[in-house]
Order: sequence, then C-alpha cells, then structure tokens
Amino acid sequence: MKTLINIKVNGRAWDLAVEPNRTLLDVLRHDLELTGTKRGCDLGECGSCTVILNGKPVNSCLVLAIQANGAEVLTIEGLAGPSGLHPLQRAFVEKGAIQCGFCTPGMILSASSLLQKNPKPGEEEIRTALSGNLCRCTGYQKIVEAIQSVGERGQG
Repeated sequence: MKTLINIKVNGRAWDLAVEPNRTLLDVLRHDLELTGTKRGCDLGECGSCTVILNGKPVNSCLVLAIQANGAEVLTIEGLAGPSGLHPLQRAFVEKGAIQCGFCTPGMILSASSLLQKNPKPGEEEIRTALSGNLCRCTGYQKIVEAIQSVGERGQG
C-alpha cells in the first residue's frame, strides 16, 4: 500500500505515492532522477548519500521517504545557482579535491551545512563536520583546503 507524501526538493514541490519501506535515497534517485545523491553503503556510514533535510545534513539511505513528508530537501543538483556552480563546487574543482567524484556530492553538502553555521571554520571543525563522509581517493587534505578557501572568501 502506497502513502501520499508532499516533499519540496531543490525548491520544487512534489506529490508522490511511495511504499512505506522506500528510502529518501530511492525516491530521489529513481522517482525524481536526481542521481547526484549516491548509493554507497546503505548503512549510513559512508556519507555518499548525504542531502540537506530541513537544514541539516542526513544520510538519505537511513531516512524513509514517508519521514520526509512535508520536508524540504536540498541535493547537489539544487546547490548551484542560475549563474553557475556554487562556490564550494568551484573550490573543489580548483583545489583538486575531487578524483573519482563519488563522495563529492555528500562532502560538498556537508561542507555547505557547516559554512551556513560557521562561515570561517578551522581545520578541526571542517574535519569534524566531514567525519561522516568517507573518501577513498584524496586523503582529505585537498577537500579541507577547498572548504577553507571558500570560508576565507566568505562565500559559503
């Protein structure tokens, strides 16, 4: 039996009929075709499925779609503005903070949430904010530097 939910994703409202066991990750990727949110571990440990739900970063693999009824969700697709990439996205490219790119959407959304709270975080605060996001390629230093560069410019 499906349940009707209303969810706002990247500023657009959606009315969706979903099974009670479907995750927010599945709805985003399969129903709304927003594939920037990645499926990783399905256990909430890797952070590749991170989205911003009502202003807070969450692992969308651990949130049932029906729990997001009435919520606002921001995915990596919604972060960029009409003038182009978000400053964090640009910084990740400029600083070489991406390699395979699989973890990048979750990293950027976690960083965005941090910069909303603290526009000029220190390295320790950045590393703490990213602690739920795993990367197998970069070693994190360039990711931290990219986030710091945006904070230093006050563009978060």
